[in-house]
Amino acid sequence: NNAAVKAILATGARIQLGGGIRTMAHIETWLEAGVERVILGTAALRDPQLVIDGARHFPGKIAVGADATGGMIAAEGWLDVSDVKATDLVRRFEDCGVAAVIFTDIGRDGALSGVNAQATAEIARAVSIPVIASGGVADETDISACLAERDSGIAGVITGRAIYDGRLDLAKAIAMAK
Repeated sequence: NNAAVKAILATGARIQLGGGIRTMAHIETWLEAGVERVILGTAALRDPQLVIDGARHFPGKIAVGADATGGMIAAEGWLDVSDVKATDLVRRFEDCGVAAVIFTDIGRDGALSGVNAQATAEIARAVSIPVIASGGVADETDISACLAERDSGIAGVITGRAIYDGRLDLAKAIAMAK
């Protein structure tokens, strides 16, 4: 999706990008193109040294994508469910300078079934890295659920479809988070 990403970057929007980034050259290319942060998911599972090296070489620019089902990490576009627990994966990167962990409960992603605030909080408590909740946000109730867990270390929430469908008022959600 290079052309689409470059078109979005041309708008001046600040973006983070994940999906298919598996080498230091890919990381560097996207950061030089203007991506603010690169998310490494499958690479975090299959090539943890890439995450470590990337985080050290590009401070504040590398996030770990912890996409899971039933608490187990899924990779390769969510087609391959591993035997690695999400909490175990994120702990591998505790001290290497990773900017954030994005935890997605893939069973909820795009389904508007409610964010898994409890699982996100569990991961946030396991590490000192900021953890961002993703997957399933349906409305302001999900923002409230994450805010209720704020002491756990949940640092943010990603939402998409709920905004497009008009179920979540973005301005209201931002105001709630402040």
